[in-house]
Parts: sequence; structure tokens; C-alpha cells
Amino acid sequence: MIAFPPVAAEAVADPAALRAEVRAFLAAELGPDYGPTLRARSWSGHDPAFSRKLGQQGWLGMTLPRAYGGHERSALDRYVVVEELLAAGAPVAAHWIADRQSAPLILHNGTEAQRQLILPKIAAGDCYFCIGMSEPDSGSDLAAARTRAERTESGFRINGTKLWTTYAHEAHYMILLARTGPAEDRHGGLSQFLIDLSTPGITISPILDIAGDHHMNEVSFRDVEVPADALLGQEGEGWKQVMGELAFERSGPDRFLSSFALINALIAQIGTGPDRLEAQVIGRIAAHLMVLRQMSISVAGMLARGENPAQQATIVKDLGALLEQEIPEIARALTDTAPRPGERDTFAAVLAQTILAAPSFSLRGGTRQILRGIIARGLGLR
Repeated sequence: MIAFPPVAAEAVADPAALRAEVRAFLAAELGPDYGPTLRARSWSGHDPAFSRKLGQQGWLGMTLPRAYGGHERSALDRYVVVEELLAAGAPVAAHWIADRQSAPLILHNGTEAQRQLILPKIAAGDCYFCIGMSEPDSGSDLAAARTRAERTESGFRINGTKLWTTYAHEAHYMILLARTGPAEDRHGGLSQFLIDLSTPGITISPILDIAGDHHMNEVSFRDVEVPADALLGQEGEGWKQVMGELAFERSGPDRFLSSFALINALIAQIGTGPDRLEAQVIGRIAAHLMVLRQMSISVAGMLARGENPAQQATIVKDLGALLEQEIPEIARALTDTAPRPGERDTFAAVLAQTILAAPSFSLRGGTRQILRGIIARGLGLR
């Protein structure tokens, strides 16, 4: 099994103690029956009770101010916890989006009333979010958003459709990107809204993935009336805000650990006496993981300093997805094993599950083509 070295000691008061504490908690909570097949679901496992237990441990809302239910710990404290949860394949999907990006977005752009209402619930593991960005026929081109929010006497009226919305059917809120006005360029005239998903006029329809699982949804808005205080941040500043939000979404260890259960299963399958090729392959995977990890930790530090590392986060996401998608093919070639869906806790079953999930790795958080366009623009190449 690949073990992560400590995060720099100067960044965390006692990283080894925190890591040991999280591992002990996970061993007790997940237990021996939480085998490789469940772990291979990575951060798509949805368990509200488990999320609430993390909240009770103080491991959600870790960087938030105490005034909003947080714990005022460092971004790298949080990194240690997130890394261990992902390495264990813990069922974190319920709180994941809210803790990863919705909470910091609301903290930095929300009103005081929005902070007081939402942030303590996120830190407790009681409030779940989904992302209202992608739309039909627009792929990862967020600037092509056609959902509109028009001013009314009491607030806004919203019409449009969001697509590929992960766990919208289990979420309490959506942060919605919508057009609120004209603009000289396609990035203008956009705003974000804090949407209570129990609001009348919202329809959530399931989209099954290629494994037959229900994670994604289509969310339709038909004359949905929301109050004026549903506006999140400044009207017309949605593009700038969403780019800051995506830095949180694209830079974490979830962007290169989605195949981690398969890596561990591959190491177990090879055993303690690898031949030269097997040792080289595992060494190469470990080296790539450690480089990505250092890049990701660097972005976490930039976010903690209030910077907006959108470019750096995009690079982490693109390179991480490449590695994640290589792992199933490497494992299959190295072991000459055929994937067998339907089995439980065998190497072939973990391989099958990861193969089915792998196409999504380069889609969620922005397609590879969009990401590379962002990187090229940041380098002055377009």
C-alpha cells in the first residue's frame, strides 16, 4: 500500500498525530466489512450519518471561523484529513461539495445572514450542496450558460436547465450560475444564487451513469421565484466568483486519488516479490502521485493566503485526471486480469468498477479540452 509522507511540520501543529487520529477513526467507523469494492467508489459514496460523525469530530468546516461553526484550523490541517478520507475510500459524497467549495464561496462572497444560516450546518455535516454550472449543449463552457434570472418586484425569476448535477437529488442547496443582464463579452452579465432546492418550480430528474448508478441529474427551473437575498455576492460578478470557486474544486487530492483503491489492490495482487517490470510500474505511479500531491499542497497554501490560483489548480486537475485514467489500463495490462463486474472485493471487481468510473474523471470539474484552453490562455498562448 502506498503511504503518504507527512505534510510539512511547520504547516500543521502535529501532522503525524492528526493523521493517526483520522486513521484510527476510519478503522473504527468503516470496519472490516468496508472492503475494496466499496472503497473503489472513492468520493462518490453517499452516507449522511458518516458525514455528521465527521462534523462531530471537527473535520468539516475546518478552516471556517468559529463564529460560523468552524474550527479555524489551517488549510493543510484540512488537507491531511481529506487525504486520509480519500485514501480510505470513505463515503464522503454527502458533504463533499459543501465543505470543499460552497462553504469558502459563501464565506468570501455571501452576506452575513447567508453565512450565519448556512456555514454552521455545513460544519456540522447537516447541509449538502450541488453545483449549478453545466448546461445542455454547452459541455464545460460555462460562459455559454443560458439559464436566466430576471429581476422581479420581490427578487428574481429563474428559467433554464442545469445538467450533470452530482447528487442534486440528495442536496439541500444549489449554487446556481445564471445570466442576469447583458454584457460586452460572454463572461459578463453572470451572477450566482443560493438556491433552496425545495423551492417550487424546480424539477430534478435522474441521469444514470454507465454502471447504472444514480449520481448525476438534470435540474430544470421553470418560473422559479427566489427572494432578492438569494443573490450570492455581487450581481454581474458571477464569472469572477465561479473562477475562484473552481480553484477549490480542481486542486484537491480528489483530483488524483480516484483510482487509489485500485492502486492498493494492484499492489496486493502483485504481492511482496514483484519482478523488475512490476516494481518499475508501481514506482512510476508512486512518483507521479507524490509530484501531484506537492502541487496540490502548494495550491492549498495559495488558497489559504487568499490568492486565486485558478491556473495552478487547472494544471493539477488536468494532470491528475490523466494519471487516474491510466491506472485501470496499467493494472489490466500488468496483471493480465479481465475485469469482472458484479463480484465483490476481488481484484477483478475493483478493476471493473474503476474502468466504468474512469471516463468521468476527465469530465467532472471541466473537460480536458477546456482545461488546456485555460492553461494556454494563462501562458499567453491564445
